[in-house]
Amino acid sequence: MLLRRLFYRWQFVAVIALPLWLVVGWAFFGAGGWGTLGLVITVPAAFLTLLVVALLVNARPTARSQRAASWLDVGVLGAWHLAIVGTGFYGATATLFSVLAIIGAVAAFWAALSQLVADGSRRMRATMAEFERQAAAQGGGPVPGPQKPPFDDGDGDVIIVHEIRD
Repeated sequence: MLLRRLFYRWQFVAVIALPLWLVVGWAFFGAGGWGTLGLVITVPAAFLTLLVVALLVNARPTARSQRAASWLDVGVLGAWHLAIVGTGFYGATATLFSVLAIIGAVAAFWAALSQLVADGSRRMRATMAEFERQAAAQGGGPVPGPQKPPFDDGDGDVIIVHEIRD
C-alpha cells in the first residue's frame, strides 16, 4: 500500500519533473539542431499526456478514497515514466525509448480510462442496489408475481382508434 500511495503522489510531481528532465537531458547529453525541434514538440506533449492520465487516475473514486493508485497504474505508469526517463538520456537508444514512451502513453491513457469506467459502473450498481433496498423497505418494493405493463388493465380488450383527416 505504501508503494501505491507514493506512486499516487509521484504522478502529479511527474507532470512537471519528467518534461523538465527531457529539457535538462537535452542540455547535458545534447541532441543537435533537430533535437531542439523535437524538444519543442515533445515537452508540451509529454506535459499534457502526463496531466491527462494523472487526472484520470485521480478522478477514480477508489483512488481518491484510498489515496493510492492501483497496481495496474503502478505497472503501466511506472513503465511509461521509465521510458520517458530513458528518452531523456538522448543516447543511441533514444529512438527506442521514444517509441516505448509513446506506446506507454497510449496504454496508460486506456488503462486509466477503463479503470475509471469500471469503478464508476461498480459505484452505480451499488447505489442502485441500495436505492432498491430502501424502496423495498419503505413498502414501495416490487409486487410479487408477473409484472404487467402500465397500460394493460387485464381485461384483454383492445381498442383501436383510426383517425382520418381531410
